[in-house]
Amino acid sequence: MTAAVIITICILLLIAYLFDVTARSTRIPSVILLLVLGWLSQNAATFFSIPVPDLSGALPVLGTIGLILIVLEGTIELELNPEKKKTIILSQIMAAAPMLAGTALIAWLLWSYHPGPPHHWRPYVLNAIPFCIISSAIAIPSSRGLGASNREFVIYESSTSDVLGILLFNFILVNDSFGLHTYAAFGGEFLLMMAVSLAATIGLTYLLGRIRHPIKYGPIIIMVILIYGISKAYHLPGLIFIMLFGLFLGNLKQVKKLRWGKKMNYEKLNQEVHRLSELLAEAAFLIRSLFFILFGFLIQTRELLNPDSLVLAVVISGILILLRLAFLRLAGLPAAPLLYLSPRGLITILLFLSIEPADFVPGVDRSLIIQVIMISALFMMTGLLQAKNDSGTTA
Repeated sequence: MTAAVIITICILLLIAYLFDVTARSTRIPSVILLLVLGWLSQNAATFFSIPVPDLSGALPVLGTIGLILIVLEGTIELELNPEKKKTIILSQIMAAAPMLAGTALIAWLLWSYHPGPPHHWRPYVLNAIPFCIISSAIAIPSSRGLGASNREFVIYESSTSDVLGILLFNFILVNDSFGLHTYAAFGGEFLLMMAVSLAATIGLTYLLGRIRHPIKYGPIIIMVILIYGISKAYHLPGLIFIMLFGLFLGNLKQVKKLRWGKKMNYEKLNQEVHRLSELLAEAAFLIRSLFFILFGFLIQTRELLNPDSLVLAVVISGILILLRLAFLRLAGLPAAPLLYLSPRGLITILLFLSIEPADFVPGVDRSLIIQVIMISALFMMTGLLQAKNDSGTTA
């Protein structure tokens, strides 16, 4: 039995690697293929009466670790310099504005479907936020075939969307009432996380350059996950630390210009960051593949094709697409391919798993979540395929 499990996992991961390798040429997002692979595996296990234990508990663990690795891997690639100022500002606007507008519209839509007391808005907002967050776990890997400027924009935007979305979600989740003291406490938590992030970033960078033991990158990654886990336990925005650490490592050339940064051995540290980045890419691929295969495995056909939630899923997806198009136009950005690079996925699932049963809104169930994720992934695939055709025609 153990051998069969090992063989199955290895075969699935090798197939996932094949999807990843061919994604740039086919422009089919690997997440769709991974979900289908997981779903087919589940149906095969049912058909052949293969007993499978309950694996749903592994989903949030894999998802959280995958989110950390993917955001860290993506932000290490980003270069901060004056020429990037416009890209950074516009990406932050595109991460925040459609999310806030979408949250308000979808919360109102959910309330229209299942009205509650006028003052009872909190559950509707909680259930709306996850739909409005771009999944960096899907957007960043899917942007590999784009030009450098578009890829940078996608990394900045999706990473910021994750951070802001989790901040907003946790703020609503942990507070039952909202007043001056609530906002003051939130501001204090944010400043505390910034201080912790700065100290941890400097400390981990120092360790990265100083550890002489052959095993060094594993402990560094474990400490990064540990810091995120502790911050999450206290409802602090841990992704701020992940982004700050990644940006710090990816911009050592800029850090070296600072007074205390001149003490760094830049060449040696840069080599270590390069090796760490390679390891992160390998680890992120494994965790991301396992997460989406497992999520696909847990999808029931009746949930995917549930007609009761399909109309609402299409309406929610339409709202998100139209809002994104409107804000892209207002920002003076081209619609293609950025319009399509706003998938929902890992972070959406993780946040829904965090909602307490008392805050569930009728109609917002697994079927609706799965359908919105699939619609966004298919929409992204359509856009990437169109971009491929356009570039082929131009050539």
